[in-house]
Amino acid sequence: MLRSFASLGRQIRPANSLASFARAARNYSSPADSKVTFELDSSTFVGHLMEELPSTKIELEPKAAIDIYREMQGVRRLEMAADAAYKSKLIRGFCHLCTGQEAIPVGICSALSESDTVITSYRCHGFTYTMGLPPVKTLSELMGRKGGCSKGKGGSMHMYAKNFYGGNGIVGAQVPLGAGLALAHKYLDEKAVNVCLYGDGAANQGQVFESFNMAKLWDLPVIFVCENNKYGMGTSASRAAANTAYYTRGDSIPGILVNGMDVLAVREAIKFSREWAISGKGPLVLEMSTYRYGGHSMSDPGTTYRTREEVQHMRSTSDPITGFKSRLIEGGVATEEELKAIDKEIKKIIDAANAEAKASPEPDTASLFEDVYQSYNGVPNLRGRVVSETHYF
Repeated sequence: MLRSFASLGRQIRPANSLASFARAARNYSSPADSKVTFELDSSTFVGHLMEELPSTKIELEPKAAIDIYREMQGVRRLEMAADAAYKSKLIRGFCHLCTGQEAIPVGICSALSESDTVITSYRCHGFTYTMGLPPVKTLSELMGRKGGCSKGKGGSMHMYAKNFYGGNGIVGAQVPLGAGLALAHKYLDEKAVNVCLYGDGAANQGQVFESFNMAKLWDLPVIFVCENNKYGMGTSASRAAANTAYYTRGDSIPGILVNGMDVLAVREAIKFSREWAISGKGPLVLEMSTYRYGGHSMSDPGTTYRTREEVQHMRSTSDPITGFKSRLIEGGVATEEELKAIDKEIKKIIDAANAEAKASPEPDTASLFEDVYQSYNGVPNLRGRVVSETHYF
């Protein structure tokens, strides 16, 4: 399911600029028909009720490795653009960035098939990108513009793409929906899974455990993924949960603790879990140990409950993009100059999308009454909170 960045670029810029981009991105140090082997640390995966764990030996074609790097840079640049737009007051309301957590959306989507589905919380911009939504659609939606993926009416927390079911604003509410998507896959006899993500802050919700129970009872093809970025809003996990080993909290559902700052670890864990689920073994609970560099949302400075030194330490020692870049260079997949060329090209693509989003008009007032019913035939009005707010067609 990992989308080619070049094909993504076609949707937001002229075709005649693609040739130079392709040349810059395609000059690998390794031949295209060979595979590169990456070795993960033995502590990358920890199991719960598991007799077998994902492999720590990863083989990738050079092009696939480059695509993964490209996607992470794209997510990072997209969030940087959102950060700047919010500070310029082009984005209003809630805005939750995933800067630092790029390995999770990229690693997950690189292991999925076209028929698999994904649902997540309000920290969803990275998944809109990796699920194929053009950056201009995401940025336009963030700015409340007509060209957004939800026509400017959804904002940061309500974004959708093919097989991507949001973007959900209510804490933990996406988990039973994810179980429902998995039920649909099973009912329709599809060889597909749902990846259902939630944060450590949502892990204590009752509906999460209810979903676990039903998923295990019916052996649904669902991969529950807890993105443990160590803080639920401004509260550390240890102050909110008696058991912070989230991968063990599925009771009889097996689980795996995964290094969520390593994109290859995330990819291999999802690949393993997908095969597990579609073979009829039922759900798994994965805990992705990760870290967000910014606050819970743009209104949170993120420094009142943790130190600047802690954030800087994570940036300097565990950054998912820097770490993968080093692997590519050391493995002879690409040179530093080749990766820099890709970085520059991605910046141009996001900058172009940002400019296009800013130029998109705001939706008309009348559009507020659209998209409520599938069909308006025979519908006389939309009831407001009070009589004076009722809209008559």
